[in-house]
Amino acid sequence: MSKSPVSYKRHRFPPAVIALAVWLYFRFPLSLRLVEEMLLERGIVVSYETIRCWAKKFGSDYAARLHRKVASPNDIWHLDEVAVMIGGRKHWLWRAVDQDGYVLDEIVQTRRNTKAAKRLLIRLMKKRGCRPKRIVTDKLRSYGEARRQLMPTTEHRSHKGLNNRAENSHLPLRKRERMMQRFRSPGGLQRFVSIFSAVRNLFVPTRSQHSASAIQLHRLSAMAHWNDVAGFSA
Repeated sequence: MSKSPVSYKRHRFPPAVIALAVWLYFRFPLSLRLVEEMLLERGIVVSYETIRCWAKKFGSDYAARLHRKVASPNDIWHLDEVAVMIGGRKHWLWRAVDQDGYVLDEIVQTRRNTKAAKRLLIRLMKKRGCRPKRIVTDKLRSYGEARRQLMPTTEHRSHKGLNNRAENSHLPLRKRERMMQRFRSPGGLQRFVSIFSAVRNLFVPTRSQHSASAIQLHRLSAMAHWNDVAGFSA
């Protein structure tokens, strides 16, 4: 069943302006104040606090409507975790990407152990609907134990040099973390990455798209889909 259109009731700004502000904030390493300045240059006077409200209210709605990559039993899951400081306490953002660098899922947890690794794998299997051909991880033993308990027949390659794809997937978020001067709560981080990665999945070309024309066509198609999801025509 298709979802009902995004509702903009009781919002005085046009949907195109709201969608543009949300897109700028999640697509590029921009602060709320920089998005405010970019909109002002276009003659749109809106405060950064309003943009913050738009990002929180409409970001998740947009992300939930974006196309998702179809799962395949031939997929390769690259798994990795990265430390994020929140309120002076270390948390771990566990991430899974596939062979094309497409972000499959992310989950914020306080632990870096087998229980946390199992939680990531369980979420992945539920969301993807099938098990992968192979998982690739670093040398953290928790992955191996979790894999043995949940998917014993799935191939597992554990080597730091093989997992650059997952490790590189952390870099865009690190840029945003510096721009935002860190995250203020685990829930806030979880909400942000769910939207941030969905937008990035849509707009970043696949590894097979090398030519300038292919990249331009991909971006035009992505923008058209974004506008459709937001409920207006460009």
